[in-house]
Amino acid sequence: VQLVESGGGLVQPGGSLRLSCAASGLSFSTNAAGWALQEPGKGLEWVSAVYMNGSTYYADSVKGRFTISRDNAKNTVYLEMNSLKPEDTAVYYCAAAYKGTILCITTVHTISSYHYWGQGTQVTVSS
Repeated sequence: VQLVESGGGLVQPGGSLRLSCAASGLSFSTNAAGWALQEPGKGLEWVSAVYMNGSTYYADSVKGRFTISRDNAKNTVYLEMNSLKPEDTAVYYCAAAYKGTILCITTVHTISSYHYWGQGTQVTVSS
């Protein structure tokens, strides 16, 4: 299984970025997927997830600004990030759960619910 993120970069406050996560070795139609971030010196922090049935979930800190989506034909998950703030600066990681893993509202935000991870892409929000 391989998850490859792209789309990170430097953006000014208030700007937008779209992260992409292309998967091989698994299908996002049968595996829940998510995004997490990591700031320097800190642990992974869950950001968003999309379940097999298409349900989406967001951390309170990004709700209304970020949108997760999935293209099953391209086997790619996206994270559209709008109204970016300096505090959004971090390395963003794509993640996927084992096929058929059942997640609920209390476990979808748990880092240990996800078993496959990408290499990460840096997002820097600065003027």
